[in-house]
Amino acid sequence: MSESRSDNSIEIAFELASERYAAVGIDVAAVLAKLKKIPVSVHCWQGDDVGGFEHDAEELGGGIAVTGNYPGKARSIDELRGDLEKAYSLLPGNHRLNLHAIYGEFLTPTDRNEIGPEHFQGWIDWARQQEIGLDFNPSFFSHEKASDGFTLSHADAGIRQFWIEHGIASREIGAAMGKALGSPCINNFWVPDGFKDTPADRSAPRQRLAASLDEIFAPEINPQHNLDAVECKLFGIGSESYVVGSHEFYLGYAMSRKKLLCLDAGHFHPTEVISDKLSSVLLYLPEILLHVSRGVRWDSDHVVTYTDELQAIAQEIVRTDSLDRVHIGLDFFDASINRVAAWVIGTRNMIKALLTAMLEPTDQLKQFELDGDYTSRLALMEELKFMPFGAVWDYYCLCSGVPIGADWLKDVKQYEGQVQLQRSDVTERV
Repeated sequence: MSESRSDNSIEIAFELASERYAAVGIDVAAVLAKLKKIPVSVHCWQGDDVGGFEHDAEELGGGIAVTGNYPGKARSIDELRGDLEKAYSLLPGNHRLNLHAIYGEFLTPTDRNEIGPEHFQGWIDWARQQEIGLDFNPSFFSHEKASDGFTLSHADAGIRQFWIEHGIASREIGAAMGKALGSPCINNFWVPDGFKDTPADRSAPRQRLAASLDEIFAPEINPQHNLDAVECKLFGIGSESYVVGSHEFYLGYAMSRKKLLCLDAGHFHPTEVISDKLSSVLLYLPEILLHVSRGVRWDSDHVVTYTDELQAIAQEIVRTDSLDRVHIGLDFFDASINRVAAWVIGTRNMIKALLTAMLEPTDQLKQFELDGDYTSRLALMEELKFMPFGAVWDYYCLCSGVPIGADWLKDVKQYEGQVQLQRSDVTERV
């Protein structure tokens, strides 16, 4: 698997590639300087199969399923942080961490409506040490008060109130993270509520969900500390026929309440793609959040690979000049492969897609289109597919001090043998 090459050969290939890109008007050095400033929010839940660290944790629920039993998953916060540090060491650039509410340091049993910034102070301290930002998600799943498939839209006012309190607490945590780290925390609200079979009343649950969200978002929080996002979904396990928080519901909610809209690549019909939605929602919303995933026939959250759709997502971000308006996060969980490797593969592919898109002479392509010269537009688009992108990527990794090509896999395999496979089968929760 090794692709080791001398630094000199990589630099020579980069110089030749830079000349090729300069011929179509691209300053590669400027592109790399800009790429280095774009963070990808790496999701913590890949590391432990969405288990979290609550005492007496519930079985997974709310439409979430993780398959596979690859050995070595993180069983404690220290192990999870160690795995994350290994993954970050193999990624070019400076990135973020996305936490769910179930990943706090709960020294005593703490229910979801009782969590606070103190349960995440350890993460804040760790993030400051790692020089990364934190993002957050309330966890409206895997809990006895979500066992019937409803939380914020529940017909029982008491259950709704419990989850409203959880949402309010989550925003306070996000604000504490953002304030402490000097970088706004993106606080993403995904609510799995829905019916397995055809409902008789589609409206009432949506009215209750909107009212619950309004109550959660009522306290004003400095946007320099916390930014709220709402995430839509077409269907889920146990909610195949109806999800309360549909795309239309949350698009309207985000626009009317001035929230970020979260588009998840796996949350739509298999014939839909989020790349086609970006230019539309960005007309009406100042900022949005992406959860980049890879669905296979359904919202199966496979590891992000370098697919046509991933490239299209990155192209649309660049072509709409929205790199500063689109927050990029990942969302997948695969327990059938090494979990650190999954992070590295998915994140490096996201960065590669951004780099490819940024190396495109977008202005020239748009001018061809304005001139009605569709022949030149198509011809250039096709020629760009064979430009020496790989040489630029290798140089970026070299300059960033991370492994080149597949050399990172040797590090992961060594870490697996020395650390992950030494973990006991006994699950120990912090």
